[in-house]
Amino acid sequence: VQLQASGGGLVQAGGSLRLSCAASGRIFSIDTMGWYRQAPGKQRELVAAMTSGGNTNYADSVKGRFTISRDDAKNTVYLQMNSLKPEDTAVYYCNADIRYDYYSAYEDYWGQGTQVTVSS
Repeated sequence: VQLQASGGGLVQAGGSLRLSCAASGRIFSIDTMGWYRQAPGKQRELVAAMTSGGNTNYADSVKGRFTISRDDAKNTVYLQMNSLKPEDTAVYYCNADIRYDYYSAYEDYWGQGTQVTVSS
């Protein structure tokens, strides 16, 4: 199983970016999919997550600005980021809980990270 993230880049404060992360490989089902970020010198933190049932969880710092969504037919999770701030600058990682058949347990997978830089 692989997670391939894309969509990062350089944007001015107040701008928008949309991140995508597609899971591929032997996949039976996916439970929670989410996005984390890690800024230089800081710990990795949860940005947003969505369960297979559609429940969402957001970091307080991004509520009202970021929206997570997923397309289960494409095994893809998205993060729409609006009103970006310089403090949103970080490497963004996608994460997914995936099982490869009916009898296996869910395992935790990570994408390779995509850089988001917001200039002031």
